[in-house]
Amino acid sequence: MPLAETVTRTYVFDLGGVPEWLLILGGTLAAALLIYVVMKLLKWTLWLLFFAVLAGGLAWAFWELVK
Repeated sequence: MPLAETVTRTYVFDLGGVPEWLLILGGTLAAALLIYVVMKLLKWTLWLLFFAVLAGGLAWAFWELVK
């Protein structure tokens, strides 16, 4: 297919008709949801790190005991 026959489509969302307060409210809720999800992921990550350090320390102490 020649390059000249290629059809380019551009999709644009026109938010000009939406009230500003609705855009601000939607953006605020989306940002709050994103922050909530990141907080939950960080919480799980910290718990996993805690148990990994605990298990590693206990395994190291056991290794030193039997060595």
